[in-house]
Amino acid sequence: MPEALAPPSPGALRACMARFATGVTVVTYDGDDGPRGATMNAFTSVSADPPLVLISVARRARCHDQLLDRPFCVNVLGAEQEPLARQFAGMRGAAEPGWAPAARIPRLDNPLAWVECDPWRSYDGGDHTLVVGRVTDLGHRDGDALTYAWSRFGSLAESADGIEHLI
Repeated sequence: MPEALAPPSPGALRACMARFATGVTVVTYDGDDGPRGATMNAFTSVSADPPLVLISVARRARCHDQLLDRPFCVNVLGAEQEPLARQFAGMRGAAEPGWAPAARIPRLDNPLAWVECDPWRSYDGGDHTLVVGRVTDLGHRDGDALTYAWSRFGSLAESADGIEHLI
């Protein structure tokens, strides 16, 4: 049996994973003192039946304890919404959020896409908690996507030749 290899350092793992381009989301929820949110890029679809999505929440994040057992909304940001990503990440160049009126769960105004979820399951993910939400509502609009790679924001132009009609 081969000798166990030492795991990579957290910094080496971050540097490697920074090469994986992702979309950018702000996960919003009803906090103890009103609407709250956190910028996250660890988001994925899990299942179509039942409709499930997954977010990965850092245990050291301020939102961690409040978010775990509450309904939440994943707001996929458009390319023009980088200031919102910065706001909810506590970065410079932030913008005050606008909120969608009459949403069941606090939702940003005019995200590229949004997915409302009720909590379904949570799993230990080391220094993160993997939160699976059951999708209760969703929507989207046309536009370019905000991306994140190499530790910086970018954009991806909307394709005119999408395959949504095949799904």
